Amino acid sequence: MQLLVFILAYPFLWFISILPFPMLYGISNGVYFLMYYVIGYRKKVVRANIALALPHLNQQERLLIEKKSYHHLCDMFLEMTKTLTISSEEMNRRFVITNVELIQEYEKKGKSIMLIASHYASWEWLITLNQKISIQGVGVYKKLGNIYFDKLVRDIRSKYNTQLVQTNKTIPLISENYTNNIQCVYALASDQSPKADRIFHWESFMGVEVPVHTGPEMLSKKYDMTVVFAKVKKIKRGYYELTIIPIAENAKELPDFEITHRYIKEVEKQIIEAPEYYFWTHKRWKHRR
Repeated sequence: MQLLVFILAYPFLWFISILPFPMLYGISNGVYFLMYYVIGYRKKVVRANIALALPHLNQQERLLIEKKSYHHLCDMFLEMTKTLTISSEEMNRRFVITNVELIQEYEKKGKSIMLIASHYASWEWLITLNQKISIQGVGVYKKLGNIYFDKLVRDIRSKYNTQLVQTNKTIPLISENYTNNIQCVYALASDQSPKADRIFHWESFMGVEVPVHTGPEMLSKKYDMTVVFAKVKKIKRGYYELTIIPIAENAKELPDFEITHRYIKEVEKQIIEAPEYYFWTHKRWKHRR
């Protein structure tokens, strides 16, 4: 059944990927209408999340953010499909890295780099960074249930020679690379809610005390990595800017949970600047004090 679903869906996805961007966004408009007005995908979750995180806004303002966030979500996933066939030139024109020289300077110091992102704007196009660095880029991802779609997503995200590693295989890979003195940039999004049995630390996130992932900090300290934040800004439809924000050049020197705290504050800044580009459909605040 998994193969049949994939065989039926793949030609459609490939056709979508070769369309010019104006037509792609025309389809996105239709998908938005179905997702928001007809299906109402996770609308209660999104509405509750926005109300909890942005209580200072009135109902009309929150509703506008809600609608814009669905529109952006549809755009982003169609843009991910577009990555199948988009040229490097077009990608570099649409996803600009404002200070790649900072990463290049960190490379020269011989340590691996932990690049922490959030589910904001276009985290999928972070793969373009691998074109501009000399060390291996490694993206951490969660395996999909359908093995054929999982391979498709890996093929898309592996473009520009990015290495993909499943979440449960991340630590062994980092440990092996560290032992063999192999320098890498490890990229992962870490702003979602950890499982209940993996809660080790709580932080105030958008004014609400919630459990947070501490894995990036723990790994950075154990394997002596430089830590940076990937701040992605949406300029306009289909155009983004990535700015690398230093978090900790010497992770071991900072107190426990300071790196995690700095990361959470950077994510908050993103959301406050333009909340409509955050991934509100996830149950980020399901565990809270």
